[in-house]
Amino acid sequence: MKRLNFLSGLELDRASSLRSSPERLEEAWSRSDTRVLPVWRSKHLVLREDVTSLVLLGPERLEAYRESRVLLGTGGGVAYFAVDLSTEEEPAESLGLPSMHDLLGLREVAPLVPQAQGALLAYAAGILSWHRRNRFCGVCGSETKSTQGGHVRVCGSDGCREQHFPRTDPAVIMLVTDGDRSLLGRQSAWPRHVYSTLAGFVEPGESLEEAVRREVHEETAVEVDEVHYHSSQPWPFPSSLMLGFTARARTTEILLSPDELEDARWFTRDQVRRREGVELPSTISIARRLIEDWLTE
Repeated sequence: MKRLNFLSGLELDRASSLRSSPERLEEAWSRSDTRVLPVWRSKHLVLREDVTSLVLLGPERLEAYRESRVLLGTGGGVAYFAVDLSTEEEPAESLGLPSMHDLLGLREVAPLVPQAQGALLAYAAGILSWHRRNRFCGVCGSETKSTQGGHVRVCGSDGCREQHFPRTDPAVIMLVTDGDRSLLGRQSAWPRHVYSTLAGFVEPGESLEEAVRREVHEETAVEVDEVHYHSSQPWPFPSSLMLGFTARARTTEILLSPDELEDARWFTRDQVRRREGVELPSTISIARRLIEDWLTE
């Protein structure tokens, strides 16, 4: 079995049956052993002296934010929720927490915590971001209300009542090779010398394999034939699912699309291993995993 990618590996039961029972939800929320993960503008509270210690609080401390609560699931007989503190300017102060806490983004904290905790943070950040972006109905424009434990938003207009469910945008990300070389590109906004695998969103009416071929050709003019699935990764920045592939190049001449990439090059394994003119993407990204797996083949 392949090792899990960062941000996956949630160990909770998502407890879908619990979401549909308002009475059971209230009971779970009121229990003293229930744990609540506060999220502030997609950042997480951690202890300054030990950033691997996530801040999980009892529901009584977060009663003022119950309208934003989302049931994440259950584990070991304990219910886990997330709440959104984004309206606060000083979240730790608002919660009455001492000044020994810091706020870290998911990219910063995920490599430092156990796999299951990183998955919990990604889950919470992703679904709370969806709530912030769907306060109004996309059909009629009326306000929506959170239901089903935070997993459905319902339009408040009696003439509409459209139900809105959390959305995940599929994106393909692929390592293209021609033997001992891999095709890596970079965007101008990235840190100097950082190169990564190519990626792009799947379009309507398109298979994943077709999306891989199209994106590679659009960005570099390279044509690929064999496309093989590798693994996937939730990527809540704000709501993507990265679908990782490897692909074999049929042509190797690069013609850059100026709207897509600043640069793209073929790198040998030795060049990547020795970091000759190339730095790799974040350790939590599936792009890094694709490259590392290729290096160890």
